[in-house]
Amino acid sequence: MMTPATVTLSPEDIARFGADPAGAFVANRTAVQERIAAACRRCGRDPDDVRLLPVTKTVPAHVLRLAFSAGIASFGENKLQEARDKSAALADLPVRWSIIGHLQTNKVKYLVRLASEFHALDSLRLAEELNRRLDAVGQDLDVFVQVNTSGEDSKYGLHPDALTPFVERLPDYPRLKPRGLMTLAIFSADVERVRDCFRLLRALRDRAASMHPGLTGLSMGMSGDYETAIEEGASVVRVGQAILGARPTSDAHYWPGLA
Repeated sequence: MMTPATVTLSPEDIARFGADPAGAFVANRTAVQERIAAACRRCGRDPDDVRLLPVTKTVPAHVLRLAFSAGIASFGENKLQEARDKSAALADLPVRWSIIGHLQTNKVKYLVRLASEFHALDSLRLAEELNRRLDAVGQDLDVFVQVNTSGEDSKYGLHPDALTPFVERLPDYPRLKPRGLMTLAIFSADVERVRDCFRLLRALRDRAASMHPGLTGLSMGMSGDYETAIEEGASVVRVGQAILGARPTSDAHYWPGLA
């Protein structure tokens, strides 16, 4: 655990995160890592092959200072504006920012300035603009190609049938460094319906990796389904509420179209 940050918590912060957020974050992250290890044992995988990406949406920047002091130095954000504001407030900290939500092309210039990786590449137009902006500043960017495996209109991502022609075009954008595929499973209490989404992404990854050697990773699984995702091959799990506590906003705020 790093040196604790000096942060003044408001009554609202204490009500949401407790009087000792850093301690809670450590305990929660440890519990998640133990469950990751258990899921890996069940399917004969090495826990070191699964990266835990803490998702920090709706967590205020001053509370993220406490998360950083608790040893959490990689933050995943869905909304770029929120990430921009937090990045500015935490500019003195060596934080690694991942953008994991849908991105409009007019926001690319901001992503290029702050993100280490992008998990929601879903159009050639976006790939072209990312490559152009990155080339202008001499940077590369790790990317995951998002696929809509649930068939829900509320989800962004390529249709599975569109993945092969999309992958064929990726070499046209040399500043983008493809690392794998990403998906959001169906929001359902039926584990097998959720598992089907992860199995489909794995099958698509196997096909895509034969075309592009960089597409080996699987970014899939969130607080409610990451263990199932690991059993189906996830290499990155995006976990927020299980580490940082419940959000004050519904999922519909970040995934438009959800009830």
